Amino acid sequence: MRVAFIGLGVMGYPMAGFLAKNGYDVVVFNRTAAKADSWCNAFNGSSAATPAEAATGTDFVFTCVGNDDDVRDVVLGDDGVLAGAPAGSLVVDHTTASATLAREIHAIAAAKSIGFLDAPLSGGQAGAENGLLTIMVGGDEEFFERAVPVMDCYAKAITLIGPVGSGQLAKMVNQICIAGIVQGLSEGLHFAKRAGLDAAKVIDAISKGAAQSWQMENRWETMIKHEFEFGFAVDWMRKDLAIALEEAKQNGANLEMTELVDRFYAEVQELGGKRWDTSSLIARLERS
Repeated sequence: MRVAFIGLGVMGYPMAGFLAKNGYDVVVFNRTAAKADSWCNAFNGSSAATPAEAATGTDFVFTCVGNDDDVRDVVLGDDGVLAGAPAGSLVVDHTTASATLAREIHAIAAAKSIGFLDAPLSGGQAGAENGLLTIMVGGDEEFFERAVPVMDCYAKAITLIGPVGSGQLAKMVNQICIAGIVQGLSEGLHFAKRAGLDAAKVIDAISKGAAQSWQMENRWETMIKHEFEFGFAVDWMRKDLAIALEEAKQNGANLEMTELVDRFYAEVQELGGKRWDTSSLIARLERS
């Protein structure tokens, strides 16, 4: 089966690698050609000069790029995926983007007899590198069932949420929840420090109860040490929160906490933390 993968960033590079390792004939495209060459040297695959060329003759096309504008370019552009993908193929977008764009692409793809799924990811770079991503999917069940065996190469959980756009909406819920959890953990650790408590003992105690979270288990120690040069960048989190906040304007949801935490992340950016991990919210509490 021939598969195209568009976008070889920190997520896409290992994801495409898992497809190649599992026996798929993979052709890749990346705007920085050197990255595509590096991937081809590391895995058994080939590269294309444009997304359209990569999509030609494929059964599946996976995209994982930066934002709505990037998706429009690589999927809907003159040399985009839909200019080359054959009728009967399936396009799966792993980018965290807007539900509005997902619906737009779906309509254009359907007119060309091409299937489409919006399938944003959770699990970060570590999840991509270990093949343990969580995927939230929007689209028709028929297309979902076709794509699951392929996505299973790099995922631990794949869930069909609802019609096209639902995957992106679910990812917004994910980011809204994470924003609140990280802010709460930041304030808790900051409070423990000011109260003169041993943070390790506190975490050992409360992580066995209702306060437990992935963020607590995986980030408390680096937060205490102010180590943030890794993980999911603040810039990307603000991009994701902006998508959620814009969607909330359309559906009437009240996202007071999300708006507040987004402003806090803006302060972290001003501290020089644009590329810091999202757990760096604690830095603004202890900057003085």
